[in-house]
Amino acid sequence: MTSETIQILISMVCYMLVVVGIGLFFAKRAKQSSDNYFLGGRSLGPWVAAMSAEASDMSGWLLMGLPGVAYWCGLADAAWTAIGLAVGTYVNWLIIAKRLRNYSVAAGNSITLPEFFSNRFNEKKKVLLSISAIFILIFFTVYASSCFVTCGKLFSTLFDTDYHTMMILGAAFVVFYTFIGGFLAESASDFMQAIVMIFALVVVLVVGVVNAGGIGQVIENAKSIDGYFMLTGIASPEVDANGVQISGLFGEAQPYGFLSIISTLAWGLGYFGMPQVLLRFMAIRKADELKRSRRIATVWVVISLFVAVMIGIIGRSVYPTHEGLNTSSGAENVFITLSQNLLPPLLAGIVMAGILAATISSSDSYLLIAASAFAKNIYGGLAKKDASDKQVMVTSRIVLLIIAIIGVVIAWDENSVIFTLVSFAWAGFGATFGPVMIMSLFWKRINQKGAVAGMITGGVMVFVWKLLLNPIGGVFAIYELLPAFILSLIAIVVVSLLTKKPDEEITKTFEKVKAMSKGNFIEQN
Repeated sequence: MTSETIQILISMVCYMLVVVGIGLFFAKRAKQSSDNYFLGGRSLGPWVAAMSAEASDMSGWLLMGLPGVAYWCGLADAAWTAIGLAVGTYVNWLIIAKRLRNYSVAAGNSITLPEFFSNRFNEKKKVLLSISAIFILIFFTVYASSCFVTCGKLFSTLFDTDYHTMMILGAAFVVFYTFIGGFLAESASDFMQAIVMIFALVVVLVVGVVNAGGIGQVIENAKSIDGYFMLTGIASPEVDANGVQISGLFGEAQPYGFLSIISTLAWGLGYFGMPQVLLRFMAIRKADELKRSRRIATVWVVISLFVAVMIGIIGRSVYPTHEGLNTSSGAENVFITLSQNLLPPLLAGIVMAGILAATISSSDSYLLIAASAFAKNIYGGLAKKDASDKQVMVTSRIVLLIIAIIGVVIAWDENSVIFTLVSFAWAGFGATFGPVMIMSLFWKRINQKGAVAGMITGGVMVFVWKLLLNPIGGVFAIYELLPAFILSLIAIVVVSLLTKKPDEEITKTFEKVKAMSKGNFIEQN
């Protein structure tokens, strides 16, 4: 190991120690109750709520996946995805946040997403609770695996070591951290990690532009590649039978038409069903602080997404034929390559910590929410209704460990593309929970049967479209989130209208929350 690598390692170890310190600081409070462990006692301030929501949402794909897409095939796919996400972020904070904060308290002081859906419709048999908990387990396991892939790629590339060993060590660290701290530790560290992430992005952007010869040279290089710097066309790297780009060559650009643009913009729909973001809405201490949180979150997201896309474009200018970036999977290392080669070792270590920050901030959220979905809702809500707080928390940690092991298995293929894993899980959450969340908050006529139909339709259609219809091509080649989201909405409306209206108690609660949409939050009992 060279002296430069040792300096990078020292910087990253120091960062990890700070993260562990935050977890230990909040450990005592987290152990007081499952409410504190899973939702932090609804005590988040506006800055922590906003920054932790976006850090946990973006994950390692912001620093690896998105720049990798831009590096590999140019502006269009990455830029339209970023635009969709930026718009989705703003709209979600604008129309969902306050209503959900109020409704989650009014609906039995719900502290998990499955619990909110179940309480919203006064379920007796807990059908919605069970279905939503199962889907959370499925999609967050995939999400966690994408984070483990990020850890494996980061450390194996950085220290020239075995991918599998590094991936397992990264997963073990995340599990340990989530074990000790719970939601408060996760949110506090995510706030810090959001700062580290945007610092890392901006530093690499500036250094990359300088080494590329200026922004003019970057743009000129991008325009010289057919379709690379267009929003209505996409570049086509020429690859051999193994998917390796041949000497940095590109073929004729492919069209990026209206259907592709709408499909990619649909990424923004995912926010309405993203548990790690929705829980921050539920956890903020006062609903009237959400306006400030919205502004903070939107500014952070716009800057981060723009810079991430530009880093991919800059990387192609600085390293047009780099051996480690010549596959669609390897292209996701462009941020690491730029940092490692262009920055002083200690600063590179801090920047690399940005990737680690993104990974930890997401994976701890995914593991905690998935574990809580089973422990709090299925185990404590159905299997053992008299379970104590201690039993629920012990169960959550066991489930967390099992989910992490399954995530490691999924992440075992070192050629896994982070962007692909994230896009599937994102579609799953967006289509499963997004339509049900919107209609539950804003349509009085929705009933429990309609919510069940929408949730199942959205979740199942993500699999059907991705695995069966998408390979057909043509109109079926669109991102699975869009058709699944639309079909879920249709299912909710049709089934709700064909079945019995919700009872008076449910309607009264809906009207109560609606009336408070311009007021302050509902006080907890």
